[in-house]
Amino acid sequence: MVADFNVAKSPKDIAFYASLLAAAFPICQMMTIMYWSRLSDRIGRRPVLMIGLFGYLVSFLMFGICRSFYWALFARCINGLLAGNVAVIKSVFAEISDDTNRPRMMALLPLMWNLGSVGGAAIGGIFADPTHQYPRIFGHMEIFRVFPYLLPCLIGCSITVFGLVMGIFKMEETLVREPASQTMDTRMSPTSPSSSTSTLATESTQLLTESAQQKQRSMRELLTPTVVRVMATNVVMGLGVAMSDQAYPIFAASDLSDGGLGFAARGIGFSLAVSGVAVMYLQLVAYPKLERKYGALDCYQRGQRMLIPVYLAIPFLSLLTSRLKESIDASTHISSLPSWMPHVLGEYTLWLLLVLLLLARTTGTVLAFTSINLLTVNLAPSKSELGFMNGTQQLAMTTTRIAGPIMAGVIWTWSIKHSLPYPFNSHMVWVVCAALTALSLRMSHKIPESVNTFAAGNNKRDTANDV
Repeated sequence: MVADFNVAKSPKDIAFYASLLAAAFPICQMMTIMYWSRLSDRIGRRPVLMIGLFGYLVSFLMFGICRSFYWALFARCINGLLAGNVAVIKSVFAEISDDTNRPRMMALLPLMWNLGSVGGAAIGGIFADPTHQYPRIFGHMEIFRVFPYLLPCLIGCSITVFGLVMGIFKMEETLVREPASQTMDTRMSPTSPSSSTSTLATESTQLLTESAQQKQRSMRELLTPTVVRVMATNVVMGLGVAMSDQAYPIFAASDLSDGGLGFAARGIGFSLAVSGVAVMYLQLVAYPKLERKYGALDCYQRGQRMLIPVYLAIPFLSLLTSRLKESIDASTHISSLPSWMPHVLGEYTLWLLLVLLLLARTTGTVLAFTSINLLTVNLAPSKSELGFMNGTQQLAMTTTRIAGPIMAGVIWTWSIKHSLPYPFNSHMVWVVCAALTALSLRMSHKIPESVNTFAAGNNKRDTANDV
């Protein structure tokens, strides 16, 4: 898409502009995420979610009809400014869950994120420029010839419209407030003399409990050494994942001479679709069993251990593809096999290794992100601090989604422009991803095992027992 805008001076500069386009959304999201969160506390979660979905709908249409880089950049900025759903949906999950299922509910968030990220990328790759990819079906449709990226955006719009309809007609408001006057009227209602003492005692207990709940801890009290360690390793790990998410499509689309795979958009889309299928099984079936057996902290560390060798191995696929191509070209002249057979075998070998590496990468990402979500929730000393913990984590992750794409694009562009040896060649961006993950893994070893316990739930049970 960026190449079609003709904004890059050379093919090696495409990665830089693609990174700017990817970073525009989180930059603008970071500017307004706290505003949408506070607004949802005043007017409710449901209207803010509906505003966010409507913003997605408008920005998707704008992005689909853009014909210049700066128009696409503007559409991405609008999308980010109106994207308050991520922080608000965490509050909704907290309000509709209890101590028995809150960790499981929070584990659904990375599932939705991974499915959306992988599915969206797959839809974009498979349905982009349909007049050339599928000329028999779309070749006569002038609108898709003028706007080659409109079809995948329309598919995204249809999903957004479905969410809007469900939200308008099916979703109930989760932020429920009891009017103060009604509460006081209930407490001051006439009672018999024999029960007046009991009523006053109950009222005093309720008032003291509410007063204690309303007293918020200061930021310094909440940012304990354990919280700081968890957030720090979250940022470092998230930066590596954000860089790899941006690097893979660039790596897959780049020429073999530049250290890529030379895939077309459809090939990139199919490779990402495989990961999307794996996410559903890992998140819904495999992860709950692993978390029960090993705990969230151990799963977090296992995921990072899996990501490090995967990051280091992915760029070698380009070298393997080049060697296979040379061998195939040589074998066609001396072998008695049909000319098509070496090409098919080489193609199958590449795709087999690529799918295995992408599945391993998806597994590591699911383990890491699902676990860090659970660890963040477990850190909250009470339910009244859940918003602070989730907000802090979301702000940290938004920062990594800003820095990650830019860093990946800059490193990739620099590395392929200079003829330097390993690891400063096209492998460099993947080596940096592996190094960041290794650093995060080392930092996580200083986190105590107590983070595997939901602190807010324990506090509630202890309070109830004391009463």
